[in-house]
Amino acid sequence: MKQSVKLVAGNWKMNGLGASLDEVEALRAALDKEPAACRVALCPPATLVERMARAAAGSTIEIGGQDCRAETHGAFTGDVSAPMLKDAGATLVILGHSERRQGHAESDLLVSAKVEAALTAGLEPVVCVGETLDQREAGRAVDVVRSQILASLPLALRGRDFAVAYEPVWAIGTGLTPTLDQIEEVHRAVRAAMIERLGLAVAATPILYGGSVKPDNAADILAVPEVGGALVGGASLKAADFLGIIRGA
Repeated sequence: MKQSVKLVAGNWKMNGLGASLDEVEALRAALDKEPAACRVALCPPATLVERMARAAAGSTIEIGGQDCRAETHGAFTGDVSAPMLKDAGATLVILGHSERRQGHAESDLLVSAKVEAALTAGLEPVVCVGETLDQREAGRAVDVVRSQILASLPLALRGRDFAVAYEPVWAIGTGLTPTLDQIEEVHRAVRAAMIERLGLAVAATPILYGGSVKPDNAADILAVPEVGGALVGGASLKAADFLGIIRGA
């Protein structure tokens, strides 16, 4: 299992064209010269997965997808299956991101089914949880993420490589960031819920923090107890910015 080091993963979301692969080449060159102390992954849109996997081949950069269908194949126009991502060169996949939960009405049950599909295809799931601003202000952040963990993590994860990413919905792309104490509180709650669901074997499974992670705040966030890495949005689109975060791990 690969939980002994932090994981810093970049989520490109719906950004990136062929010309954007120059950023991957720049990141690769920098990491070849000075290897990272953490695992590094990039999750581009599906149109770039295969090309990015080729660009990163032979390097330490891992390539992932941003979502997958629970089914392996079928009449699901526009969707991408876990085996398709694996075939394109992906080794991991983000699942249950708030932009899927909120914008596509994805339930915990659906996220769990997608996690099982990813495992079957040989992909490492990165399962996202997080509260909205209303839930945070109502004092329900810990209860919300605990509920998401218990319902989104299938028992099939026992003994498998995976990560959980805590992303407060209100901090994604807003420039707002929870305090370090708030981050620690929720990460500890996530850990407790993971152990409740899957047992002590997940005591070292990485819990990433996501939500306006930038080079100037990454080192402080990554030093918080129970923070096992970062899921980075916009700051992962430029090699220089992403490197600033990686070097803080």
